[in-house]
Amino acid sequence: MNRLKIGVLQETKTPPDKRVVLSPELAQACTNRFPDAEFLVQSSKIRCFRDDEYQEQGLPVVKDLSSCDVLLGIKEVAIETLISNKTYFFFSHTAKKQPYNRPLLQACLAKNIRLIDHEYLTNPPGNRLVAFGYWAGVVGAYNGLIALGRRTGLFRLKRAHECFDLEEMLDELKKIKLPPIKIVLTGEGRVASGAMKVLNALNLKKVDASSFLKDSFQEAVVCQIGPKDYVQHNESGSDFELNHFFAHPGEYLSAFKPYTKQADMYVACHFWDPKSPVFMAKADMKESDFKIRVIADVSCDIAGPIPSTLRPSTINEPFYGYNPYYEAEDEPWKSTNISVMAIDNLPAELPRDASGDFGKAFMESVLPALFDQDKDRILERATICQNGQLTSHYAYLQDFVDGKE
Repeated sequence: MNRLKIGVLQETKTPPDKRVVLSPELAQACTNRFPDAEFLVQSSKIRCFRDDEYQEQGLPVVKDLSSCDVLLGIKEVAIETLISNKTYFFFSHTAKKQPYNRPLLQACLAKNIRLIDHEYLTNPPGNRLVAFGYWAGVVGAYNGLIALGRRTGLFRLKRAHECFDLEEMLDELKKIKLPPIKIVLTGEGRVASGAMKVLNALNLKKVDASSFLKDSFQEAVVCQIGPKDYVQHNESGSDFELNHFFAHPGEYLSAFKPYTKQADMYVACHFWDPKSPVFMAKADMKESDFKIRVIADVSCDIAGPIPSTLRPSTINEPFYGYNPYYEAEDEPWKSTNISVMAIDNLPAELPRDASGDFGKAFMESVLPALFDQDKDRILERATICQNGQLTSHYAYLQDFVDGKE
């Protein structure tokens, strides 16, 4: 039996992304754990781990991966580099009919590629197996603090991508002590836990929703809230049931407005269903007692629940301003504006840490499916196309592929 050849791709997305599926240590661990596989690494000048770090672990570093059966990437693969008749893993951003990636999906079909999308790798109960959400929260909250320092003039922090790793980034926070401000964070999942990792490093006082809304403090405080705090059923007096909210989001109204009168900084880490109520309206942001002046929108739903999130920002240009009176983009630090951070690829700022976590989960939960006949159908559920056709799970994309919608 021939050994399965698995290649770690160089990233070809523009702007460049330094993340990788397997770090050198994990790639080496995989060679021991999966003796029926051979792992190769494609040479890269932009990856967060150098070629020689892989070579030091005994991994072959090559220019050409055409001999491989399976190819592992992070972001969308450049169409001109796709190799026919291979299995690819990467975030394709095609399953929601993203028009800018229609040509990519068409190319995968034409080249008889099996496209397995990281986003849809789930266990039988439906929980995602690999994701970067935690690191989006980490970097997003940190960038929010950078914006706060810039806006107040009280402190300056090194950018996350200028730090070697998380440890150096957290060391930066030791330089500062926040004034007595109020920070509200929405969300209770992995993204929110990453954001709280950063805010906890400041030793902020944590308060519950009730105290946050009615009490004053002589120190900086943070309040983390979930759906039970920021929405309410449209029938007053109904007890909140999370599963009912997930199933019937259209039956709920926003209860977030009181927080806009108390918070100085807002870190948005929630999942938002377009059928759910928005957190705030444009009119709310014009009210004289609207207090929020820094919004770190980690969730980054464009033109969604937070009106000031007009567009994604970038790692190179992380901040822009929102003028609530003109409902338009403006200077980020003007006193009448709201400072917005809405980077949509935040984990790329801490690529070594983010890649390490992602790779551990990939090795533990996904790679075994390549060797156990995919007994839990992990790969099947995430396979968008195979043998030149869309799979049954993604047949709804056919009109999209054909350019009919």
